[in-house]
Formats: sequence, structure tokens, C-alpha cells
Amino acid sequence: MVGTVTPDMAMPATATWVQAKLGAGHCPAFDLSAACAGFIYGLTLGDALIRIGSAKRILVIGVEILSRFLDWKDRGTCVLFGDGAGAAVLVPGDGPSGLLGCEIHSDGAQACHLTIPGGGTVNPTNGDTVEKKLHYVHMNGRQIFSLAVRNMSAACTTVLERCGYAAGDVTTVFAHQANLRILDGVAQRVGLPSERFFNNIERYGNTSSASIPIAMSEAFEQGRIQQGDLLLLTALGAGVSWGAALVRW
Repeated sequence: MVGTVTPDMAMPATATWVQAKLGAGHCPAFDLSAACAGFIYGLTLGDALIRIGSAKRILVIGVEILSRFLDWKDRGTCVLFGDGAGAAVLVPGDGPSGLLGCEIHSDGAQACHLTIPGGGTVNPTNGDTVEKKLHYVHMNGRQIFSLAVRNMSAACTTVLERCGYAAGDVTTVFAHQANLRILDGVAQRVGLPSERFFNNIERYGNTSSASIPIAMSEAFEQGRIQQGDLLLLTALGAGVSWGAALVRW
């Protein structure tokens, strides 16, 4: 499963190209389009497929090349986004570790606030769409900020309560790396100190669906994740789509 809004091409799915390069045979391969929440959506769907016995091993990827979709004269977007990729392998397990719970949502009524409006069937590519710069990221930053703080906080609180944990039980938070002020707002609402948030936005920018797996990989390499740690993951992106997941390492 590949979570991306910057696919190699309109068809086929980017996942099929990855499958071919990995030599992964005839297993299912498809893309998810949940923008910055793509990795959380992938974990949720992968968990469901494993639980019902439809899959034994799933590769969940978050990847974006957003630099190809930025107007470098628009300082409201071009300085924010970056390129990157990260992945995780999901397998069945019966021990105390693993994915404990997920929470995902979308609100299409807010979709207009973060879009790449050109290139689809609504605004098919032509000279006019190129001239109007419809093939670049368009964002209402103020509205997205408000939606991110409110909805990411709510998803975190819901998944913690459902799994029977309190905010104080969380060892580390891996939140979508979009904006440090957003993360501060989420920390305050959920009741977590900012020190428990692992951040690397200053090095990579907003890599959308790739930001959480990149952050988790770095934290593991730095010894910031230990066996038994309770990890909270959360993100919000275009759609708007958002979610949270709780993981026992």
C-alpha cells in the first residue's frame, strides 16, 4: 500500500511500480490518497486486512515528491513542503507489542482548503490551467492550522480512551511534521508535554504521508524508542483527512 498524493502518473498505481521493483510477485498493490494522513490510513487498513485473515504481511509506504507541485514564488507554500519516503511492515502477532488501535476520519466539506486543483477531471490539463498555476499546491493556511489542532487532538484522545490509556502513559508522540505551532496546540489539548514529541521538521519540512515513518525511523536509530514504549501517532492532511494510532513497541 502506497500513501501518496504525488504519484508517478495518473495510472497505474505507484504501488504497482514499487511491487515490480521489489519483485513482490502477484500480491495486491494499490495507492491510498489521504495526503498527510496517508500513513495512518495505511496502518488502519493493513491492520484490518490482517485481522480478517486476508493478508499475512503488508508493506505500508508513505512517499511524496511535493517539490514537483510547488509554486516557488508562493512563499506561503514553497517553504513548507519537502520530499521523502518511509515505510513499515505489518505482520500478525499475539504478544503485548504491536498496533493497539487506530482512529481515522475525513470531512469533505473542508476539502477546498488544501488542494492541487489542476490535472484531474474537474480541471484537465491545458494551457489555461497551466497559466493559472492550478497544478501547484493551494492552501488556506489559517483554516488548515485550526482544523489540524482540533481534529488531531480529538483523534489522539479518542484512540487513547478506546485502548484504555491516559495521555501520561504515552512515551513518545510521532505527529505529522507540518508546523511546530500545530504540535504545540495538540500537546496542550491532549495534555502532553512538548518534550514527548519527536520533531525533525527543521531538516525535512512537511513530507506529507512520509513524515511519520521518517520520524519513527530516525527515533529508532537514535535510541529514542525502546521495547515496551507506548507510541502515539497522529496526522491531518488534505481532504481534510486525519487520524491517530497507538503502538506498543
